[in-house]
Amino acid sequence: MAIEQNNPNKDNAPDRNSSGTDSNTKQRRRRNKPRRDGKGNNGGSGSLVKSSKPKARRTAVETAQAPIAADRDPNQAFIDTAADEAAIKEGGIKAIGDQRIIPFMKIEKPMAILSILLIIGSILAIAINGLNLGLDFTGGVSADVTYAQPVEQVEVVQTLADNGFDDAVVQYLGTREELLVRLPPQSDDVSGLSTRMQDALTLSGNAATISNVNIIGSQVGNEVYLNSVMAVALALACMLGYVALRFQFKLAIGAVAALFHDAIVTIGVFALFGFPFDLTVLAAVLALIGYSLNDTIVVYDRIRENFRRVRGISPRQTVDLSLTETLRRTIMTISTVLLVVLAMLFLGGDGLFWFSVALFIGLLAGTYSSVYISSSLPLAMGLSRDDFVVKVKPEFEEEIVSFNDPKMFEQDNV
Repeated sequence: MAIEQNNPNKDNAPDRNSSGTDSNTKQRRRRNKPRRDGKGNNGGSGSLVKSSKPKARRTAVETAQAPIAADRDPNQAFIDTAADEAAIKEGGIKAIGDQRIIPFMKIEKPMAILSILLIIGSILAIAINGLNLGLDFTGGVSADVTYAQPVEQVEVVQTLADNGFDDAVVQYLGTREELLVRLPPQSDDVSGLSTRMQDALTLSGNAATISNVNIIGSQVGNEVYLNSVMAVALALACMLGYVALRFQFKLAIGAVAALFHDAIVTIGVFALFGFPFDLTVLAAVLALIGYSLNDTIVVYDRIRENFRRVRGISPRQTVDLSLTETLRRTIMTISTVLLVVLAMLFLGGDGLFWFSVALFIGLLAGTYSSVYISSSLPLAMGLSRDDFVVKVKPEFEEEIVSFNDPKMFEQDNV
């Protein structure tokens, strides 16, 4: 009876026991966590456990996204899974730094056919139409003219045409009063030619003075033409040797093929439409070779780095990864260069017009070739990770050498 009085809440004992069981379970769970001090006190442990769970969950998301992401947000997990499946179907991968890989090499065969057609068409245009060679290659008359007042190039060309000097080329020499006038081949009488030009170049209210007249023969023009072809061939050969020594021979073949593609397409467009081809256009072609090689070297450097760094993916995916990583740099570079070229094209005058046209055509061809020629051709030649991994030569491998001490045998005999 006394026991009953001392326990007035006897009927509620099972509830307390059940709640006690829950509290014991929670207490055991707390003891599994590291204690904050050495006296067995879990002061503030409840709040610590609550704050540590989200932190553990965030760490798990970084290492294994699928299970915990599904518990936290099933819709997000479904979206990620669908994105991964779509990337795999497109030939790309997503597992490297959560970066979407653009499958450039998926359309390498159509691009290769397009490149072959462009090269064949350019060669046919050069062979059938020929190049509209300027005075630098065909010869002609060159004269330095000085006016008393500034003059426009169009005005000088028009007055020369009215006096029988057609197809004249006029360029400024530093100022708008000093000009370089170039004419097609004329008579060999320099004195009479100078007088005729003096009369033709004189404008109303603006006297002209001819300081120097030079007659360039066709033989000199042919020598310049041959030297120009040799310069382009030498540049391509030097690029082949540099890339072969700096990277790998398969990449060197791809780089030279891309440079040849850029040069021949640019020259083919000039032959197809009959644009004048002179030393300024040749300078643009040589500058284009240097620019295109620079863009190709950047891609090759990233390809070599990814072949050594990334494991478990195919060579085609490695090239796609490298092109994707360098795409932003390529877009920024081509955009800034095109701004300068367009400025020269519309504001540079007649002296820089065809130079700018050649650069504009070559920049478009060079950006395309850096992706689908210089990168796809080495893949077709069997480019793999073994081409970039340093292998140990047989003479440097360790050998097991056994040494027999003669004294050991003497002790055995004794």
